[in-house]
Amino acid sequence: MNKNEIIPGLIAIALLFLLLFVSVAFYHFHENLSFRDAVFFTVITMSTVGFREVAPLSALGTWFTVFLIIFSIGIFAYAVTTLTRYIVEGVLRNYFKDNKVKKKISRLSDHVIVCGFGRNGKQATSELIDHGVKTIVIEQEEGPLQELRDDEDILYIAGDATKDEVLQYANIERARALITTLPVDADNLFVVLTARELNNSITIISRASNDNSDIKLKRAGADNVIMPDKIGGQRMAKLIAQPDVVEFLDFVMLQSTDSVALEEISCQELADFYINKSIRELDVRNESGANIIGLKREDGSFIVNPLPEVLLSRNDKMFVLGTKKQLGRLRNILGNVHV
Repeated sequence: MNKNEIIPGLIAIALLFLLLFVSVAFYHFHENLSFRDAVFFTVITMSTVGFREVAPLSALGTWFTVFLIIFSIGIFAYAVTTLTRYIVEGVLRNYFKDNKVKKKISRLSDHVIVCGFGRNGKQATSELIDHGVKTIVIEQEEGPLQELRDDEDILYIAGDATKDEVLQYANIERARALITTLPVDADNLFVVLTARELNNSITIISRASNDNSDIKLKRAGADNVIMPDKIGGQRMAKLIAQPDVVEFLDFVMLQSTDSVALEEISCQELADFYINKSIRELDVRNESGANIIGLKREDGSFIVNPLPEVLLSRNDKMFVLGTKKQLGRLRNILGNVHV
């Protein structure tokens, strides 16, 4: 909930207290009532309870009381309606929940920002959280926002991801990656431009709907552009042409990290002993049970199912398939302390 939603309640309370203050002051100083009687007479008048006058009023006091009754009915009804809405609709609860989450977000770093909590954003968020990645969701639509508020495991920001200040609330300067899944390509383009300007080193993944949007998004600074409709069509064709291959890849990619997983291991993490050594010398399969199924070389090229004679350099990346236990053992063997 933004500040604009809390302002009507503050206005209602302020009007009530202002009317109460003016009325008590009038009865106390002009009508010579004691402070206690002035408060009592003001309250019973504003609430239209109908008790008799505390003391006889002057002509001006009578007219003031008439106008007080008229104005207080409207202000009192406005205040009661506004505050009831806050309680019934949970506006106050949402306001305090949003502020509590913002405090947690302010301490985050090396996290991923997901813009939009539609079908794609929800799936991306779920996958990231399942893999233990710190994630923040930015959403402005009330329906998805309420779903986020009801989920204790997801950090979120209620706001427009295309605005600089919203991305700054999400600590984009300290984030490792941003995924924008907004339904309109122009909005995704704006998010990419803003994010790249605020953090030049961040990894940006964008969703696109139109065929010509992917080029523009990459020009704006997106590292990768995903087109769900295109991928969906390719997947349906693959299910006809190569159904078992698709099923196997789904089994590998969609399993939880407690079972089989395909992970990327940077050679930056390797102990110096293994640099410029061959894959055979790592003896990955015998030592850990995991398998190196691919390499990404320093020049960006890929080697699928590399031969044992292939030498590793410091800037290579290995794609390793195995269980969580096997991958952990491999990281230990290769000298990675972040197990």
